[in-house]
Amino acid sequence: MPSEDPMARDLYLDLLKRVLTNVIYEDPPIPNPVFDGQEFNRWARNTGSDWPSVAHTMVGMARLNNVQHCLERAIADGVPGDFIETGVWRGGVCILARGLFKAYGITDRKVWVADSFEGMPVIDQSGHPDDQRLLLHEHNAVLGVTAKVVRDNFDRYGLLDDQVEFLVGWFRDTLPTAPIRQLSVLRLDGDLYESTRDALTSLYPKLSPGGYVIVDDYLMPGCRAAVEEFRAQHGMEHDPIERVDRWSVYWRRSR
Repeated sequence: MPSEDPMARDLYLDLLKRVLTNVIYEDPPIPNPVFDGQEFNRWARNTGSDWPSVAHTMVGMARLNNVQHCLERAIADGVPGDFIETGVWRGGVCILARGLFKAYGITDRKVWVADSFEGMPVIDQSGHPDDQRLLLHEHNAVLGVTAKVVRDNFDRYGLLDDQVEFLVGWFRDTLPTAPIRQLSVLRLDGDLYESTRDALTSLYPKLSPGGYVIVDDYLMPGCRAAVEEFRAQHGMEHDPIERVDRWSVYWRRSR
């Protein structure tokens, strides 16, 4: 049941973020190209620099706080629409979004969980040069999380219900025909040029004025190129980009 006590609601959401990042039990990381430490490191976990072995998100606390901020502003300002994340890993960000809707007693907004659930695609010679250099598919043993695992993670929090919708497959196949009417928050976490471009092309037209775009991987050259090209093509200089942390940015759609 939603809490009518703002303090109780804030405590729930704060605890939810701590559990999703697992700063409580401090699971060790899986070595990755950015952070190869073998022991839990609170700085790395809070900044989204490690790949947790157990935690349900790798984005870190600052980016979870940003998702909460954008959703709460959209709710307070009456911006209509659902939440979607494109690229969900173990589902932690989407679990936070569903938990927030539940904490606020919101029953008319959905959380869309979009992913290949196979990991990253192999980029051939026709792909963007920056994507070719990353070779992210070589880490699919970690990055590829099945839809069943993500569903089970939602269920562990008591948050798997009919307000959660899964879009399974490559973005170029699922997003153009996804039965989404309106969005208030669009979060992109596909890492690559192509996945970022596909998500913006299909979903930005459904973002309500006053809604938010969050780009998790703006530091990656291919992702950044896709964002900058899209914004230039659509004359979005009136919507300034704001920094979340060293990886991530967001902006608010003004019209």
